[in-house]
Amino acid sequence: MKHDRRAFLKASSAAALVGTAGCNQAPEALWPLTGLPERPPADFTPPSAESIDLVSHVINRLTFGPTPRLRSSILRLAKREGEAVDQFIEQQLAPEKIDDSRAEHRVRIFETLASDPIGEFYEFQPGLLREELTRATLMRAVYSERQLLEVMVRFWSDHFNIDISKGECKWLKPADDRDVIRPHAMGNFADLLTASAKSQAMLTYLDGRENRVRDKSDKPNENYARELLELHTLGVDGGYSQRDVMEIARCLSGWRIGRGLLQNGTVQFEPGLHDSGSKTVLGQSIPARRGMEGRKDFTDVLSIVSTHPSTASHIATKLCRRFIDDAPPAPAIEKVAAKFIATDGSIPDTLRALFSLDAFRKQRGNKFKQPMHLIASALRATEAETDAGRPLIQYLTRTGHMPFEYPSPDGYPDVAEAWQSTLLWRWNFAARLGRGRIAGTRYDRDRLAKRGGGLAKLAAHFLGRKPSEEELATIEESDNPIGLLLASPGFQWS
Repeated sequence: MKHDRRAFLKASSAAALVGTAGCNQAPEALWPLTGLPERPPADFTPPSAESIDLVSHVINRLTFGPTPRLRSSILRLAKREGEAVDQFIEQQLAPEKIDDSRAEHRVRIFETLASDPIGEFYEFQPGLLREELTRATLMRAVYSERQLLEVMVRFWSDHFNIDISKGECKWLKPADDRDVIRPHAMGNFADLLTASAKSQAMLTYLDGRENRVRDKSDKPNENYARELLELHTLGVDGGYSQRDVMEIARCLSGWRIGRGLLQNGTVQFEPGLHDSGSKTVLGQSIPARRGMEGRKDFTDVLSIVSTHPSTASHIATKLCRRFIDDAPPAPAIEKVAAKFIATDGSIPDTLRALFSLDAFRKQRGNKFKQPMHLIASALRATEAETDAGRPLIQYLTRTGHMPFEYPSPDGYPDVAEAWQSTLLWRWNFAARLGRGRIAGTRYDRDRLAKRGGGLAKLAAHFLGRKPSEEELATIEESDNPIGLLLASPGFQWS
């Protein structure tokens, strides 16, 4: 009943503004009643070069793919291509300054995700939470103006992977996405790491809530400590030992999730469950602490691991793999790691350094899209309208890329080899979308071709470059040209 009431209040508030609204366009408060207003016409300027140009390359890497209006909007930022790209990058590095009200309006239909406080998530069926979280994730990837933020949300969601199917993660992961990953995805790494370490979902997924030491005979649960070092910070070859794992587990003992009417879902420190003795972590001493002072062990440990040189190298390697190449060059990793260290883990500054590298700007068309990236980019390229319903989400299931469902803590892989076996279902998706046969998803093929200026230019829009004569001839002979373009190697790789 409370969600019906919430929807009613939204509609009532919007209706109260009808009399004050202008005639040309309904204000945002009226969108729940009127729907999203038509966007004003925009230039559609497909690429004209024989190979992928810088604008198309940056769109492919920093976003979930081109839209008919995105390329033109970037080129309008400056007279020279390089300057326009630089300005676009700066805009995307400051997502809080970008108006994203249209995308947020689209995801407001997923009422369960707005639950606050976290204990309210337990009132919903897990299947509904999972479905709405997945649909909202895809919606934002397709429609958000804060595209780099959405790319980084996916990156960090895999880095701090939590399988939503494990135990109470069914109810807790939606809050982790809302309260941990999204607010920190373009902030500071240490803050993100701290938020993740105290996340109710992470405490559940990696057994941190079971890490209890009541007396000297108890052994701490090492599961989270091991993944903290191996996956979240230093990396598997980061120079830590099994003793470091054990010492960190001792430091992080005593944290639990509260229960009861007023404490349900809150993270609390219980001194009686904490190992209060002295510890040594990666060569640094942590003193014995009694009572509530034991909480400081948590802060000390995360400070040690977040600022370790191996952490900078590990994060830089993964970022370069995502944005440059499956096997990124060592000099690029070193430069990105150096910026990570120099800026105390600033994610925007680290990305800015990466995007300025020749290695980033010159390696084009060499990243194989993960299935979700492919689906989102196809919807963006066709300027489709979608409800992100089950008929569409099924393709994420078929290709093995349902968000939040990777079964091990290392998250979905970001290399081509891992996804080559999904080609059949990718082609199937492309063919059905091209023909407009995915329920709940539609696009206007004739309008798209007309705006693009013909099939050749439309093909350039999809490929990020002019099609070859052979490609164009094949497309022109096809009875499903859009489906063929979406299934082509030029679109599957970015």
